[in-house]
Amino acid sequence: MRIGQGYDVHRLVEGRKLIIGGVEIPYEKGLLGHSDADVLTHAIMDALLGAIGAGDIGGHFPDNNQQYKDADSLVLLKQVLDLVAAKGYSIVNIDATIIAQKPKMANFIPQMRQKIAAVATISVEQINIKATTTEGLGFTGRSEGIAAQAVVLLQNVFRSSINNEAQSNII
Repeated sequence: MRIGQGYDVHRLVEGRKLIIGGVEIPYEKGLLGHSDADVLTHAIMDALLGAIGAGDIGGHFPDNNQQYKDADSLVLLKQVLDLVAAKGYSIVNIDATIIAQKPKMANFIPQMRQKIAAVATISVEQINIKATTTEGLGFTGRSEGIAAQAVVLLQNVFRSSINNEAQSNII
């Protein structure tokens, strides 16, 4: 088993779409970034990379590379998931939190879970997403930006299949 933790922040600005968890959320501002600035997906990607000891998204998708300009973060997530699989791991679960004063996220969370589960080819039940405010405190409380954090648990596919075989032979 491997655990990874990820965190991301982006500034809210006018003239950009607000995309979180692959879902476009109607709001007067969007997140500023080289890609689509999807803080939730970025935090999940960093958690996955951390769990396999493969650095962070800045190292894999640098903001000075035009290839990633306005990139769809779900496409980048798929690339990270390919690295996770290549290392022999699969997702047990993802637990993430979006930190934003505005807009309210609750109505969009089911769709976020579905989109991320589809890309990760896992069950929606393996993904938990929460949203919270900071009660008006800090940059998120002043609606200057949105943050997200994520924790993932991975299991080694090869080892778990050996363990499952050994257990079935015992029974």
